[in-house]
Amino acid sequence: MISNQILQSTLDGLKQITRVDMCVVDTEGVMLASTFGEEADFRDAVVSFENSPAESQVISNYQFFKVLDEGHLEYVLIASGNSDDVYTTGKLTAFQLQCLLVAYKERFDKDNFIKNLLLDNLLLVDIYNRAKKLHIDTESRRVVYILEPEGDGEAAGLEEIRGLLGARSGDFITEIDEKSIIIVKEILLSDGPKELNEYALEMLDALPQEKRATAIIAYGTVVGELKDVSRSYKEARMALNVGKIFFEEKHVIAYSRLGIGRLIYQLPIPLCKMFIREVFDGKSPDEFDEETLTTINKFFENSLNVSETSRQLYIHRNTLVYRLDKLQKQTGLDLRIFDDAITLKIALMVVKYMKHMEKSPDY
Repeated sequence: MISNQILQSTLDGLKQITRVDMCVVDTEGVMLASTFGEEADFRDAVVSFENSPAESQVISNYQFFKVLDEGHLEYVLIASGNSDDVYTTGKLTAFQLQCLLVAYKERFDKDNFIKNLLLDNLLLVDIYNRAKKLHIDTESRRVVYILEPEGDGEAAGLEEIRGLLGARSGDFITEIDEKSIIIVKEILLSDGPKELNEYALEMLDALPQEKRATAIIAYGTVVGELKDVSRSYKEARMALNVGKIFFEEKHVIAYSRLGIGRLIYQLPIPLCKMFIREVFDGKSPDEFDEETLTTINKFFENSLNVSETSRQLYIHRNTLVYRLDKLQKQTGLDLRIFDDAITLKIALMVVKYMKHMEKSPDY
């Protein structure tokens, strides 16, 4: 079904060219779009016209035209006047509307196909059969991006995003829930991690400034066949969820760069609690003061380098050593030893994951 906005803009454009007033009504005579100055009541006339075998008819100085969709009546076009010029304009407009119906139906069919493909709702044989009918290449390299235009808020409209991103013929833009937009992007054979990240940044740049500040975009790995697009979608979905927990400061998140965060995200909560009890001996990492947490994070950022960490924290090297010794007494872990450092790093990430899950409505 064509939107009323598209119908109205089509009639407005044709009126500017032909100077003929027209309106489009549904099969019950309800006005959908019009260039008439005043809204007229055509319901009785439309019912009479529908029941006639004629494709066009003149009724009370108005010309009526049937707009069919595969033989079924979809709209009735009404043009003001009964001259030959009005008749020709009406026939051309009815033909234009029928072409729009075909185009919108094809796009709807493709959109429905892509949604089912992403959700793994299709058999392998159906994927290839339907792709052939819809003229979709089955062997192009593709990657799935998930865009949340306003973070946890309500997403921008799908049509708005389509207009902003200006998808190429090989790209598909759809939505599965009300928060996120799915972009199935066709990429070049030469595209690598750098280019994939640049595509994500281009999508963010296409958004209005107010949405860009809070937008998040995540993407999966590249797949070479259409049947594997659902895998890239699942990866992108996981990247989005994991990124919200462990990479809050990032706007672009790649599945391939999730690291141990991807493993932690798949751990059951009871196992996480048991691990934390064993590492901290019944204590909670929440008991660390801000100074200690800042020291730990900066130490990790600098790959356990004492000199660089003390320099960036603007403290003496001995002060940093004192803090690390104090932390060792509290936890039994010496961050200058790699095994202890990785244990604490994982433990802090597990705690962050547990807090996130406790806030989740599905917890």
